[in-house]
Amino acid sequence: MEKLSNPQVTIETIKKYGFSFQKKFGQNFLIDEHVLNKIIAAAKVTKDDMVLEVGPGFGTMTQYLCESAREVVAVEIDKELIPVLNDTLSDYDNVTIINDDILKTDIGKLIEDKNEGKPVKVVANLPYYITTPIIMGLLEKHVPVDNITVMVQKEVALRMQAGPGTKDYGALSLAVQYYAKPYIAANVPPNCFIPRPNVGSAVIRLDLFDKPPVSVSDEKMMFSIIRASFNQRRKTLQNSIVNGGLPFSKEQINAALIKMDLSTSIRGEALSLEQFAKLTDLLIK
Repeated sequence: MEKLSNPQVTIETIKKYGFSFQKKFGQNFLIDEHVLNKIIAAAKVTKDDMVLEVGPGFGTMTQYLCESAREVVAVEIDKELIPVLNDTLSDYDNVTIINDDILKTDIGKLIEDKNEGKPVKVVANLPYYITTPIIMGLLEKHVPVDNITVMVQKEVALRMQAGPGTKDYGALSLAVQYYAKPYIAANVPPNCFIPRPNVGSAVIRLDLFDKPPVSVSDEKMMFSIIRASFNQRRKTLQNSIVNGGLPFSKEQINAALIKMDLSTSIRGEALSLEQFAKLTDLLIK
């Protein structure tokens, strides 16, 4: 079969199967060969790799992955796409298609069964409405992953790599940067998709750390403090934490901030990941 990166082939496939795009699945299929090659290059896919693809759609990127990787496992939630994928990927014998919700898939078991538990590379053109749960699910489960290369809304990519004091900096920035080093590999305009989304996109690669760049005595509490700090980002850090229902008084928070040589009127958006880890340890003590 001809490559689906040719828009005409994608249009013919839509007609052949009478396929209707499902808004609930956030379906926007990539149709640009240049961008597809950039994604494969950014993910550093080689013939030694097993790739887990989330949301293959028609199999446009899957075709490129099959030619670059040793093996591809593609997890697709929309059962209407399974016969289409069986057709568009029929030329490749190194792909497994799974009809499942990635948020409910036992990824650890999948990697154990398919790759003897060795790290895999994750590649995806993610639906915008569910980008954060999928990425955080992959990171928080500590499954063996080398890197995650995903197409996301440009605004989300900017948030993932933002630093303290910037408008894009927030809880997502800190959560991603605790587990991985983010790198924006390409910006992608709406005309590279069928149907066209209303916003620009970006390809971002997350290189996972062997261990987090900061140590903290209670990871869960640190992220509770971080979330509270950004829920009301215009308020001072101490007010945000107290209003967030966490078990710390203003006096305890002020004492911890003074110990860290920080102003007691500082906002959460000014603290780095390292400072949030230190604040957590001081408050727990």
